[in-house]
Amino acid sequence: MRAAWVLLAAVAALSAYYVYLPLPGTVSDPWKLMLLDATFRVVQQTCHLIHYLRLSHHLIVLNYLICTFDKLKSVSSEDINITDAVFDGVEVRVFEPPAKRDERLKRSVVYIHGGGWALASARTSLYNNLCRIMAESLNAVVVSVEYRLVPEVCFPEQFYDALRATKHFLQPDVLAEYSVDPRRIAISGDSAGGNLAAAVCQQVSKDEHLAIRPKLQALIYPVLQAFDFNTPSYQQNMNMPVLPRYVMINYWIDYFNGNYDLAHSLLINNHTALDVSQAFSFRGHLNWTSLLPSSFKKNYKPVIQTTGKAEIIQEIPALLDVRAAPLLADNETLQLQPKTYILTCENDVLRDDGVMYAKRLENAGVEVTLDHFDDCFHGCMIFTIWPTDFSAGIQTRNSYIKWLDENL
Repeated sequence: MRAAWVLLAAVAALSAYYVYLPLPGTVSDPWKLMLLDATFRVVQQTCHLIHYLRLSHHLIVLNYLICTFDKLKSVSSEDINITDAVFDGVEVRVFEPPAKRDERLKRSVVYIHGGGWALASARTSLYNNLCRIMAESLNAVVVSVEYRLVPEVCFPEQFYDALRATKHFLQPDVLAEYSVDPRRIAISGDSAGGNLAAAVCQQVSKDEHLAIRPKLQALIYPVLQAFDFNTPSYQQNMNMPVLPRYVMINYWIDYFNGNYDLAHSLLINNHTALDVSQAFSFRGHLNWTSLLPSSFKKNYKPVIQTTGKAEIIQEIPALLDVRAAPLLADNETLQLQPKTYILTCENDVLRDDGVMYAKRLENAGVEVTLDHFDDCFHGCMIFTIWPTDFSAGIQTRNSYIKWLDENL
């Protein structure tokens, strides 16, 4: 009996050691975040073991487990009509509030979900619930894009899926079918979906054949560049749940169908060293020493290698492709962007991506709202339902919807 108690105590101690992470004192619901992160790590490590044994791709297994767990959660909303459709070969889910007698045309949001270009779905409850709540709160038609995922396809296919679905929806006859006001359309997304939303918005802003363009773009903790993995937020939050730096780098490698052996070189910015000529013209677009406020720069120093590995860019040229990294866009493109909302979280490696994009857009003459949350973390906006319900999720979601309501 005594041995059993000793074993139990040892297991409890090891579990506590595995779960506990030193977090900033400002993080909301810290113990709940630690438990969520520990669960993620266990699942990810299991998936990597399955991948190592060559039983299946780790992202396929991970997505299956996420979607299986996600089916346990739902939010009722009987007033919203939900239909699945195909826009120019791309699956979408459309959320429509009930029509009211003598009602004017509705506003609309094209929403692109996050998940590292590899995980989640427009049909899972995390995003199904978010889009339902948006449709209800805004009395708007919400189009959620079901783009194809890694490893089924890699860049630029996710971008093309999102672009085709958006351009199809922007056609006058399609908008009329859904009773949408062509002057009141936003394009939005979170994380990797924010990446796709920003890239699509840049593309449609330059398309001379489009008569209708989005009025707004709203980007939620977007990932916008793979040029510098040592911005202050990457350094400050390198081990932060839910998105440590090494995980974000691996998502980029998977998106580009690259080799994991390149991860360390990317981490220390070897791919954008001073002797890598392909990166030279983009350096000014990502000079965080001039784009970030001092409160974000703190005492962090730039990591710029003198000599690096130009062969990385030769092997993965998409690292410097504006369609993958919208923060690299030139000023002429940025000037064409619509009124913009960018939500960032202090405890997030991607914080500075969003802040730098906001500053570059502002410098280009675009009206920008930067909505920063000191106590929130990456991905928090979709975590609003038990058992992954966070006060940070409700807080950010309400602020995001409030801005859309006031500006769309």
